[in-house]
Amino acid sequence: MLGLRTSSSAVRGLVIAGAASVVLAACGSSTPAPSTSSAAPESSAPAKSLTIAFVMGAEADPFFKAMKVGAEAEAAAKGVTLIWQGDPSQYSPATQIPFVDQVLAQHPDGLVLIPTDPDALQASVAKATAAGIPVVNVDTHVTDLTDVLSFITGDNTDGGAKAADAMAAAIGYTDGGKYKVVVGLTSATATTNVARLEGFKAAIASKYPGIEIVDVAYSQSQPATANTNVSNWLTKYPDLNGIFAIDGTNATGAASALQAKGLTGKVALVGYDAYPDNVAKIKAGIFTALIAQDPAAEAKQAIDDLVQFITTKDKAGIVHEVVIPNVVLDKNTSDADLAKYTYVS
Repeated sequence: MLGLRTSSSAVRGLVIAGAASVVLAACGSSTPAPSTSSAAPESSAPAKSLTIAFVMGAEADPFFKAMKVGAEAEAAAKGVTLIWQGDPSQYSPATQIPFVDQVLAQHPDGLVLIPTDPDALQASVAKATAAGIPVVNVDTHVTDLTDVLSFITGDNTDGGAKAADAMAAAIGYTDGGKYKVVVGLTSATATTNVARLEGFKAAIASKYPGIEIVDVAYSQSQPATANTNVSNWLTKYPDLNGIFAIDGTNATGAASALQAKGLTGKVALVGYDAYPDNVAKIKAGIFTALIAQDPAAEAKQAIDDLVQFITTKDKAGIVHEVVIPNVVLDKNTSDADLAKYTYVS
């Protein structure tokens, strides 16, 4: 949901203070009907009523639903009209670009874009910039960030490394042992997916050389496809030790496949994103661990950056690349913390 041309090693920015609580696609019509929400300005709202468009990857994904909660709350607090757009379920540039074109035709004051591919969406950033519309990238990013006001994301490389640690603990890793794991991704190019895979691989190479990644597969943010991928792996690799589901939709599909095969607790499953249903599966022993992000905080920061720049034309205080830390949820996490980090939609 789902990290590439650019790795998260290029993303080294300020970690937002206080963001340690981290709460992170059937093709759509080429002429989607926009959904908007607005709220009466508070005393701190800009004098001019602003419109900000927000185009994500797959609207039904609980990660993006949680992000919408944060975006709507901050838009209301700032007196901003929010245009929220995205394909209902398909995560791909082919389905995303028409939505971007539609919102740009409405001439919003700003655009928050979650690129499904770093190269394919570069032209969309250029188009917005040429029209005088500032752009913020959230979660994923385009290849060239020169014309992007700010890029806000979770610490994806670190998340992948934490997933490797959780995997090693779950499979009882010992030096000299040999272990097989697989990785399920949404996309081969989404920057979040690639950065998490890089972090996972780097941690394995440096600390757990006995672990071999024997296969990877892609789901395009479709849990059913992820389920099929995992089912195929469980047949192909009867001695499989673990699965790293690199985003929430892959985690959902992988959990279903393990349950269907009666392999809960026998094959370690480390997932990403604190979807409510998946968080509940931690205590049931289906997930060894989940890496949680803070999608609402990412959305809030994006709205704040755009409002500041649009109203003041000043980038002072706007950090170009912002990285928000992740949290590992497992069976030892308290009920209070599980509730705290579960994505709200």
